[in-house]
Amino acid sequence: MTQSTPSGLFISFEGIDGAGKSSHIAAVADWFRAHGRHVTLTREPGGTPLAEKLRELLLHDAMDPLSEALLMFAARRDHVLQVILPALARGDVLLCDRFTDATFAYQGYGRGFDLQVLRQLEQWVQQQPAQASLLEPELCFWFDLPPAIAAARLAGARQPDKFESEAEPFFQRVASGYAARAAQSPQRFARIDASQGMEQVREQVLRHCEQVWGQP
Repeated sequence: MTQSTPSGLFISFEGIDGAGKSSHIAAVADWFRAHGRHVTLTREPGGTPLAEKLRELLLHDAMDPLSEALLMFAARRDHVLQVILPALARGDVLLCDRFTDATFAYQGYGRGFDLQVLRQLEQWVQQQPAQASLLEPELCFWFDLPPAIAAARLAGARQPDKFESEAEPFFQRVASGYAARAAQSPQRFARIDASQGMEQVREQVLRHCEQVWGQP
């Protein structure tokens, strides 16, 4: 695989709400630390003081799809400049809970927003002139889970945000969006069967780390 920068390593974790991806980020962080790497943990939307403020608006305030997409990329721009690029320049392993694949899945497929507009925003926000390339994760762990199972896991877990409150058809569209993104860039995606138990899912994730980066 081609790294996002000459020294750093950018890995994202994706999946519909309820897929359990966030539960496994710490295990991957520990794996890389055992491998002697410095790890930066972050999330989207969020990761900086400004982006965290925008996160609250995005998760709780009603807005039209264009406003939602614009705020998402505004948060991402600050996150890229303040956290992601500096971490990669230091040579860190950067583990990000969601990135642009989520925007295409949720806003593009889930909301039905214009994919071409999202691609243009992606170019504006993530273009790296020095490398003449688009900043994106070297690897995306995609936690693939049927929406019906995800809904059962989320039921009664906590007060849902506006995305978690969506009906199952919305998450079916989001899941199809992730599948489409993986089909477009198969070399960048590692599909994880998230329908299994937590230990089995973790084994899949760490096994992939060993296959790609070797034993710590």
